[in-house]
Amino acid sequence: MRRRISLPRNHHMHPTRVLALGFLSVILIGAFLLMLPISATSGKSVGFLTALFTATSCVCVTGLTVVEVGLVYTGFGQFVMMCLIQIGGLGFMTAAALLFMAIGKRITLRERMTIAEGLNEDGIAGQVRLVRSVVLMTAVIESIGATLLAFKFVPIYGWGRGIWYSVFHAISAFCNAGFDVLGYGNSIVNFNNSPYLLLVIASLIILGGLGFTVISDILKKKRFATLHLHSKVVLIMTGSLLLIGTVLFYLYESGNPATM
Repeated sequence: MRRRISLPRNHHMHPTRVLALGFLSVILIGAFLLMLPISATSGKSVGFLTALFTATSCVCVTGLTVVEVGLVYTGFGQFVMMCLIQIGGLGFMTAAALLFMAIGKRITLRERMTIAEGLNEDGIAGQVRLVRSVVLMTAVIESIGATLLAFKFVPIYGWGRGIWYSVFHAISAFCNAGFDVLGYGNSIVNFNNSPYLLLVIASLIILGGLGFTVISDILKKKRFATLHLHSKVVLIMTGSLLLIGTVLFYLYESGNPATM
């Protein structure tokens, strides 16, 4: 009796593994770009470890950095950071799907499954439409935020730098990244007496923290009673934490000369 030889099957990676490898690839590419001499104001490479840490922090939107971004990185380096922050905020597969749509590539069923995994969606129906909505919503909110910030930054820094600062900080705030490129060494402390700028940035942070699903649900339903349970929980918890945190900070810090 002849022994049957079975050929190895082509196993596809699980969507979760694709997402993990995708983020790793973006981090490594970002680290390579940030360690180029053109990315540093000194004209010398910042080193692989510093570049890797910065790229990781940007993609994972942590806001941690081992160097002063506004002083160490050039406009090119800051642009790379901004792109990494945006990819981290949108999600790898959302950014990849946007690229596929831009070049006219058909998004396969497996790629739709990966997109659903990245956006924490249960089904795969309507994923392409969802990606378009997410990207459009992000572009609109960040554009409005950048425009509002420009009214503050442009008079201080001029058109070129003022617009750049506005765009970078709008994206950084909406993606909850926490990076700044002002170069003061103390983030936006110098603007602590500007309610306008602080409220704009705070609003972007809150909107980014709510998430696309909740914002979309609010725009569609418009009434709290008709919102999904997830949206209600997010809004109640966000509002409660903001209110409690604000009251506690006021009670404990209102008499502190360093915070007045």
